[in-house]
Amino acid sequence: MNLWLHEIRLLLRSRIAVASLLLLALLCVASLVSGIQRIDSQRAAIARIAVLHAEDAAAVSAAHGESTDAGRAAYYSFHPTWNPPAPLAFAAVGMRDVAPVMLRVRALGLETQIHDGDAFNPELALAGRFDFAFLLTFLVPLFVIALMHDLRSSEMESGRERVLRSLPMRMGGLYLRRTLVRLAVLWLCIAVPFTLAAVSQSVSLLQITAVLALVVAYLLFWTGLCLLVAWRGWNSGVNAASLASAWVVIALIAPTVANVAIERGIPVEQGASIARAQREAVNHAWDIPREQTMRSFYSRYPEWSGSAPLGTEFHYKWYLAFHQNGDDHVAPLAAQYRDGIERRSAAASTLGWALPPVGLQVALTRMAETDMQAHLAYQDRIRDFHAQLRRYFYGFLFTDKEFHQADYDQAPQFEPAR
Repeated sequence: MNLWLHEIRLLLRSRIAVASLLLLALLCVASLVSGIQRIDSQRAAIARIAVLHAEDAAAVSAAHGESTDAGRAAYYSFHPTWNPPAPLAFAAVGMRDVAPVMLRVRALGLETQIHDGDAFNPELALAGRFDFAFLLTFLVPLFVIALMHDLRSSEMESGRERVLRSLPMRMGGLYLRRTLVRLAVLWLCIAVPFTLAAVSQSVSLLQITAVLALVVAYLLFWTGLCLLVAWRGWNSGVNAASLASAWVVIALIAPTVANVAIERGIPVEQGASIARAQREAVNHAWDIPREQTMRSFYSRYPEWSGSAPLGTEFHYKWYLAFHQNGDDHVAPLAAQYRDGIERRSAAASTLGWALPPVGLQVALTRMAETDMQAHLAYQDRIRDFHAQLRRYFYGFLFTDKEFHQADYDQAPQFEPAR
């Protein structure tokens, strides 16, 4: 026990080591605060949805009177969807920082609404904001290098190693204690702030334990790399330069090159192209006979084919029918887009086994439910909800049933994942 305490005292006597540990703790707190603020702002925005939607629905209902055409109701009614954050989302904001977490949809063409809601190209989302995952992935290795690069070289340069080797003790045990002490102190500077933040965010004990285990594994990787370089017998300056170069390659260059290779190897059409194709199909419907539009619609949805024929005047069932036809027209493109995104996501996950920084990001965003798969799952819930909306309004439109104010409240309501 005295030997362990002695190693701790030696570490605390180093001003550089103490300053590094304090800076790491402060950066860890800052990253956690940044993530919590971001997620809290999203929670606050989501909490306002119900009130704002009620006001909007009341205004639409009042404008149309007691009885109106269901098509007008479908056209003017917006229905909110939202993706509430998981408790651990503050640690790895991920896609929530660049992808829409709220989207209002109408019972019109969905593909345009989904892809217009993406103000970014989702497959090109990069590291994101300064959060806990960013700190772990990119900054923590530098602190490991700062504390571990001279683990042995400092003893060699001062001549102490020769003296120590003359004593009846095992040098391997000395360096092992020193490594474990520094590793434990680094882990505590990360683990304590994270645990306090996670408890305040109601993160489960299992997830807290899993994240702390990931931190240990990541620290062990960089510590092992430091020990590998230290045992080459170089001086401290060469060790530090070599490890810094390794950090640049492993944490920055290799993931970037791999990302470019994945993008070129798995080409994906832009989401905006799907929205454009859907708009073109919708606009084309104005230039063709309405009967052609309805035949195409009824061939795919025969349950509505018993509706009364169109007259000479405008009818919303024709309008909604060609919006549906537009979505059906780009369905293969949407499927290809989805398949490409999922293949890219799977390739990045596989890459994580070779590049620990990538693997750490993938694991954290998966646990926090902020990765691409979680974003796609939210889109799936939007699609299911939109299908319910269409069926609801079609039930009025294709039977010429009057739509009353009370029917606004009977429209389907979006159900989030949690």
